[in-house]
Amino acid sequence: MNNTVIHVENLSKRYIINHERQGGAYNSFREMLTNKAKNLFRPSTPGTAPQKEEILVLNDLSFAVQQGKRVGIIGSNGAGKSTLLKILSKITEPSSGRVSTTGRVVSLLEVGTGFHPELTGRENIFLNGVILGMSRAAIKRKFDQIVAFSEIEQFLDTPVKRYSSGMYMRLAFAVAAHLEPEILIVDEVLAVGDTQFQKKCLAKMDEISKDEGITVLFVSHNLEAVRSFCDTGIFLEKGRLITSGPIDDVVDKYALHFSTGTTQFTSNRHNPIFFNTIALSKNNYYFEEELNATCELVADKPYPKYIIGISIADKYDHKVGTALIHSREPLAAGSNKVVLKIPLNTIVPSDYRITIAIALDETLNNLDVVFNYPEFSILSDNKHQHLFSRWSQSWGGNMLSGADIV
Repeated sequence: MNNTVIHVENLSKRYIINHERQGGAYNSFREMLTNKAKNLFRPSTPGTAPQKEEILVLNDLSFAVQQGKRVGIIGSNGAGKSTLLKILSKITEPSSGRVSTTGRVVSLLEVGTGFHPELTGRENIFLNGVILGMSRAAIKRKFDQIVAFSEIEQFLDTPVKRYSSGMYMRLAFAVAAHLEPEILIVDEVLAVGDTQFQKKCLAKMDEISKDEGITVLFVSHNLEAVRSFCDTGIFLEKGRLITSGPIDDVVDKYALHFSTGTTQFTSNRHNPIFFNTIALSKNNYYFEEELNATCELVADKPYPKYIIGISIADKYDHKVGTALIHSREPLAAGSNKVVLKIPLNTIVPSDYRITIAIALDETLNNLDVVFNYPEFSILSDNKHQHLFSRWSQSWGGNMLSGADIV
């Protein structure tokens, strides 16, 4: 008997983006709108036609999901994960290929998706149930369970536009998990809630998957959560399917794929000092490991001292750690190799980006900054799990104690 509930065959998704050119450079979005308005009142001139760019977000994907499977979908930002889930949820149409699903699909893609902001929490529960094709009587039977799980009974008759993002997520997940889905799609939104509620949500997904045979598609950058909850995985990169299969094999392939690499970029070469390259020793670390970033600094002449600033932010651009390091060795004219040592014993498992700046003194004159590059991940382990829970509640961007130039 064929128990396939999701079948994707040769799926592709393309977007066409119009760029307005003027003087050989792309304008900002605001400038583009302004120019469009101006063009209504003046004849077109040669060379001002929009330049079209085709973006291939998903590229010829094919896979199948069996009933009751818990599938982790992983990949870097821009891999196509969210677009895939939107197509499976019938929010957007594919450009080519075929997608078929069997059963009621309930999606939790963005905080507040499917809620009417002017309606109360109570009214939105019934609205979502009706949208899913449930009778009022069936929704009433589940109503008390939804409210109890969401833990927002005090605000049940408050318009949801006044809810915090955490309250949105609590109610949205409670509705999605209790209104009898046959396929549940969850895209990263659990990261909004506190640690205890995240654990509660994962336990609920585990329960409905095992006891009720519900299929779950779970997208998260928390590889440990994906590994512990899911039994199969799909790894996407730049819209392509890299691999699929048992979750441990897929996560290991993902970690290996991003384990090393050096990227060269253009810095502010008008500065007397600037970064030419920044490379990490690897891109995946465990708690208490040390991150080493090798930087090539270029100086127009010798400098006896300089300052390097480091800032680490999570995927929501929340700053989780900073450091200010004073040099002990001078810079020579030309290329200089500098290795930054960054301890990772005060940052909880997740995905992060580094911003690195250099200046000749604390006045920050001649400042050169490389924003949000490179990216790295901290992986969880059982040994330090008690610390992760505590820090995730109270982390406020402390200094990265022990950061140094080696």
